[in-house]
Amino acid sequence: MCSLDPHPDHSAEASQPARPLELIEREICELAAHLAAATCRWLLLVAEFDERAGWADWGVCSCAHWLSWRCSIAPRSAREHVRVARALTQFPEVRAAFATGELSYSKVRAITRVATAETESELVEMARHATGGQLDRLVRLYGTALAATTDQAAQAIARRSLSYEWEDDGSLSLRARLPAEDGALLLAALQAAEESAAREVEAHTTTAEGEYAPRPAARRADALVSVARAAVSGGIEGASQSGAACLLSVHVDAQTLAGEHIHERSELEQGVTLAPETARRLSCDGSVVRILERDGRPLSVGRRTRTVPPALRRALQSRDRGCRFPGCTHQRHLHAHHIQHWARGGPTALANLVQLCSHHHRLVHEGGFRVESGRAGGLVFRRPDGSPIPAAPALGRARGAALAERHGALGLFITEDTCRPRSAGDRLDYSIAIDALIARKRRAT
Repeated sequence: MCSLDPHPDHSAEASQPARPLELIEREICELAAHLAAATCRWLLLVAEFDERAGWADWGVCSCAHWLSWRCSIAPRSAREHVRVARALTQFPEVRAAFATGELSYSKVRAITRVATAETESELVEMARHATGGQLDRLVRLYGTALAATTDQAAQAIARRSLSYEWEDDGSLSLRARLPAEDGALLLAALQAAEESAAREVEAHTTTAEGEYAPRPAARRADALVSVARAAVSGGIEGASQSGAACLLSVHVDAQTLAGEHIHERSELEQGVTLAPETARRLSCDGSVVRILERDGRPLSVGRRTRTVPPALRRALQSRDRGCRFPGCTHQRHLHAHHIQHWARGGPTALANLVQLCSHHHRLVHEGGFRVESGRAGGLVFRRPDGSPIPAAPALGRARGAALAERHGALGLFITEDTCRPRSAGDRLDYSIAIDALIARKRRAT
């Protein structure tokens, strides 16, 4: 019987004679199955936590971001854990084999990349017999075979299109259709932008009512905006090489900018109305042109000035070194946020500024979160209910029964052979296996 002691006594082990290698091998294999079963339970909890958006109360951008912060998991691994967790709710046979320790996390991760309701049974049975490396290669080859079963290249090129329209709430709707290779290029660009941002923080948007939008779709939307930013900054051929960001013009009167309601106007150049808080967010770190008007006609136009001058921005970047929101490690697309907005008398001074990423800048303005100056120049971030957000999660000592004992109480009988492949590592005929999967998929459709 193996166990997981959070505080093992290594000094006692050092004084004991070396154990036979056979016993070490047996414990390694048994513990691997226990870890698989425990990982399944953990992922199912993650899936429920994600489904109920438990992570959103902390102001983080996604369940993966919460896992990275609270469970000390690298962002890329956290995203993959969330993907597998969601997939487990859709594939009962995979879940059952995983829950008993029969399939390892690596095998489950591979299966969930390509499994469908029609091929789930075959993939689980193949996973029982294949080694981890064999199954990984099988899944890659199967995915490639699926992509090449139908040749519709000419039709795809003829059908390419992109359309857009402004919605009633001021948002922009896009709809596009691209040939496979162009679609893959776009997805690669979006994935690169998403992974770059996710190393620091994974973004999402919120609706006007505060309900969180679907996380994967929102992350892709933010990745598309990142690609657009790169384009207008000279990242593509023929784009401006000045390095200046895309100009976004907002027309807002002084009373609206300092108040809670629109007094005269608060809108984009295209006529789309903005909430006063959104106008304040955009003007936190933008250029301001002061225009004096009478009866709607301009009397004088001042010079365009930056609310945060370059020297002060460099000092802010040197001090904050990225987004200051707790748990966020974003270091790109940062905004200089006025803790007390300049339209309400706040000075454009280092003590009144803090760097925030695009997502957390939105949360602080439109999402109900707050940032306040704390003691000794520190910052206090608060959730919409007023409770403070800790700079780091509290650490606690692990408690409870050993892993094997807990599995025994759940009725799981796990040995060193539970997760061992049923084959002896024999050569696998990938062609036959892939043909069988494709045939089963075609019969189902």
